[in-house]
Amino acid sequence: MRMRSVPEQSRGEAETEAYIMSRRSGRLTLQARDSNTPEPTAKPQLKKRKSEALKKKLQPAAKKQSYEIQKCWRSSEEGPGPCVLIETPHKELEPSETTGFRQFTFKNLFIQPSPIPQLSWASCDDVWIKMLNKELKYIHDKSYLQKHPKVQPKMRAILLDWLLEVSEVYSLHRQTAYLAQDFFDRFMLTQDDMNKDYLQLVGITALFIAAKIEEIYPPKIFEFAYVTDGACDTWDIQKTELMILKALEWNLCPETPISWLKLYCQVEAQKDDENFLVPQFSQETYIQITQLLDLCLMDIGALDFSYSVLAAAAFCHFSSFDVVHRVSGLSWEAVSPCVRWMTPFMETLRSEPRPQLKSFLKVKPDDRHNIQTHVAYLDLLRKCQERQSDSLDGSLSPLPPKAVMLTPPSSAEKPANP
Repeated sequence: MRMRSVPEQSRGEAETEAYIMSRRSGRLTLQARDSNTPEPTAKPQLKKRKSEALKKKLQPAAKKQSYEIQKCWRSSEEGPGPCVLIETPHKELEPSETTGFRQFTFKNLFIQPSPIPQLSWASCDDVWIKMLNKELKYIHDKSYLQKHPKVQPKMRAILLDWLLEVSEVYSLHRQTAYLAQDFFDRFMLTQDDMNKDYLQLVGITALFIAAKIEEIYPPKIFEFAYVTDGACDTWDIQKTELMILKALEWNLCPETPISWLKLYCQVEAQKDDENFLVPQFSQETYIQITQLLDLCLMDIGALDFSYSVLAAAAFCHFSSFDVVHRVSGLSWEAVSPCVRWMTPFMETLRSEPRPQLKSFLKVKPDDRHNIQTHVAYLDLLRKCQERQSDSLDGSLSPLPPKAVMLTPPSSAEKPANP
């Protein structure tokens, strides 16, 4: 059978006889199309259909979002409540464990506004809140000694004393030494039943990590291995470095007592027409307060207090509490326990010669106060703990032995170009 072609003259009739599909009342019907009637434009209908489809898509999403927010607020009864100031867009500011919130008292954290003056390069409130949030994120606790029966508080004191000595030998900054102390304590909190023979390796590796973070020109890894006098080699430090970074989950930016103290001193000495980033406080007074902090941190009892409170209590021994309250926003109820605990340490330092600023090679005079120094801290710690035992019936950590262990070689014994 042969198909017949439709001539051009009869195309209008063919269109008249054509049918189109239309949807009415949920049924498919047939409708005749008239060639004389103009075809309706489909653009307005498409726009209407698109807008209706968009509304249908948006409505369930809006309901889901409001439900999720409502669910989040309902779950605050079991976990931390919405009163905690956490900036959700910044993932690094969220605490790693929600249980850590229960270890702090929030009533003293957000009462006072930011003591930081107005800054041209950042919001003073944002800077202040970020510092407070780090107090919640980085948890330290002296109870980790219960997980390590072979480790005693005196071993930690000897190790920290040695790390301070190594820091002075290599002209490392105070922040570097304090970061190493924080890394060591937090790493030990994640481990179980560690042998005391590994403490030196963990300590020097923590200092190696801190130096790479804080120093512009950190010492090489073989220099850190050299000061251990053959006890650790570079391969041991590298393996331990990976283990520490994994255990700490790469959370390596805490606010140390030194950073809090520098903030307090700068706010107290700040003038309206001066740059806030330029130190304006007295270097002589600053190194006296840092010596008190060095001595206190060697005692395991310092881990009972947050770093901001430790710095505020040390600053309170060299100033009035009104000044401390103005620069820190902390109440006397929050600072007084640490001030009383720190009193024997301050009394011991008063009987010692006042520390003097030291000169270091390739260190500018206006940066000398930032370089970590070392004195006979173990002897001073013994005197402090004797005072504490007299006033508190010897309820503090054991006294370190008189023999100084883990001492690095002196600077004269080191090769000029190792």
